[in-house]
Amino acid sequence: MRRLHKLTLMALLFGASGIALANEPKLLAQEPSWTGAVIKRGQDRVQSNATDILDRPYRPLHFYGNTIRRSYYRGVARPTLNDVRTTITQLMRRS
Repeated sequence: MRRLHKLTLMALLFGASGIALANEPKLLAQEPSWTGAVIKRGQDRVQSNATDILDRPYRPLHFYGNTIRRSYYRGVARPTLNDVRTTITQLMRRS
């Protein structure tokens, strides 16, 4: 029975990633870029808070803002595999 649960979980995970790749939407030209700044301080924070959430850049680990932007620009709130790769790249670039 445990083996069936594991196989089902693996099938769901791999199936979902395949669907995400197949259905990866085309990005709109006006969609914001990414930044590696997870935590903004000082003037960057003031400027970010004064900017509409839809116009702010995507930031690693900022699930709420990134979800709002994806939903608005792409019509889908779920991150794509490319979004996950970009998040990891931005986090590694910071280090």
